[in-house]
Amino acid sequence: MMMSTYMIIFIMFIIGNMIFVSKQKHLLIVLMSLEFIVLSIYFMLMMYLSMIDYNMYMLMIFLVLSVCEGALGLSILVSLIRTHGNDYFQSFNLI
Repeated sequence: MMMSTYMIIFIMFIIGNMIFVSKQKHLLIVLMSLEFIVLSIYFMLMMYLSMIDYNMYMLMIFLVLSVCEGALGLSILVSLIRTHGNDYFQSFNLI
């Protein structure tokens, strides 16, 4: 039972990384794949901390940092849409 759960979480992590690497057209899809990776890491950390009977304080810190990362990504997305009109990577120069 535990091994299948770990395999599902690992497959979630691999799928999130594959989407992150392959979808480079829209910034929103890249941000969603990053959040999917963070969610799989959260599940893995939750399973590991509950297995060793450790308190969940580190899990709360991880959630706070992941929410800050999501808010920063959304603010970058909004500023890009306001300045360039879309979220295509090809429409603006990164230099």
